[in-house]
Amino acid sequence: MLNQFIRVPWAIYADDPNWVPPLILERRSHLSPKSNPYFNHSDVRMWLALRAEQPVGRITAQIDRASPDCGRDSIGQFGFLEAEDDAETFASLFSEAEAWLRSEGMTQVRGPFSFSINDESGLLVDGFDKPPMILMGHARPYYADRIVDQEYTAAKDLIAYYFPVGNDPLPWSARALVGRLSDEPNICLRPLNKSRYRHDLGIILDIFNDAWSDNWGFVPFVAAEAEKVANDLKPLIEENLVCIAEVSGDPVAFGVCITNINEAITDLNGALFPFGWAKLIYRLKAKKIRTARLPLLGLRKEFQGQALGAALVFAIIDRIFQASVRRGFTSGELSWILADNVSMNRVVKACGGIPYKTYRIYEKKLA
Repeated sequence: MLNQFIRVPWAIYADDPNWVPPLILERRSHLSPKSNPYFNHSDVRMWLALRAEQPVGRITAQIDRASPDCGRDSIGQFGFLEAEDDAETFASLFSEAEAWLRSEGMTQVRGPFSFSINDESGLLVDGFDKPPMILMGHARPYYADRIVDQEYTAAKDLIAYYFPVGNDPLPWSARALVGRLSDEPNICLRPLNKSRYRHDLGIILDIFNDAWSDNWGFVPFVAAEAEKVANDLKPLIEENLVCIAEVSGDPVAFGVCITNINEAITDLNGALFPFGWAKLIYRLKAKKIRTARLPLLGLRKEFQGQALGAALVFAIIDRIFQASVRRGFTSGELSWILADNVSMNRVVKACGGIPYKTYRIYEKKLA
């Protein structure tokens, strides 16, 4: 069943040139309790919709015991939604997922999350004409209507920004602010040190859990999950594309940019063997990939709302941007940002970001 579950999107997106087939090996790992630490604190169920014994849809329901929303508000989640354009198929999938969540005491459901807000989040509702970046989802335009048919309403929108690489990303006011940092002897911006990978990972994890703790839907990254993600992404992380900011020796902010592996696997059809692995290694080693994604940017809460904090964020964006130019990237994505995070959206737009994709998280009361 797991293989069928993983393979559902192949039929759904057979004629969609912007869909990127995921690596089957990676999907198996992500969906396995043996290899994904998410299962250590969560309960998961999966359903497959069949017509004439052929898979035509899928969905998961999950209860994340580490999520504050679960304990405080009894909110469960759905995810991994893929289905043919058929009202009955969608209704059957959601009916099964919701019934199980009710039986487990959940009073609300949100999604899609595959599995967590720290994984792929939201349903693509705008920007179908471009392929997704690494760890971002794709969808058919009819999905949104079918979800609304099941009495779901929009909870939050997530914005993905496109960045052309080449021009100075900072407006003159931000450039002046960043320039003043160079005169501050207690300010240090440094790249990731791969020889101390786990140490720097711990720094990033600590800042992330502090910086994002007040955000809507926040779920803390537990150490085991963060380590798995870091190990999985290690081949895609280059030292100069990660920046850690220190004030008087204390790490207070960071940014992480990763090579967009989706660009390298589009033609592999999900298979690494017999020849896909060699193609992927060559493309990574030869630095043939020309796009990247900045998925993480964090500033400790004590510096948020301060001029110094703003300067550090601008400086990190600038540092990563300049490293991207030297690396040969031609464009990138900064994602995602909550649509109602006014200050952060203002910063990204000031740096030349162009909103080009919108992902939506839906919610529903479970009677």
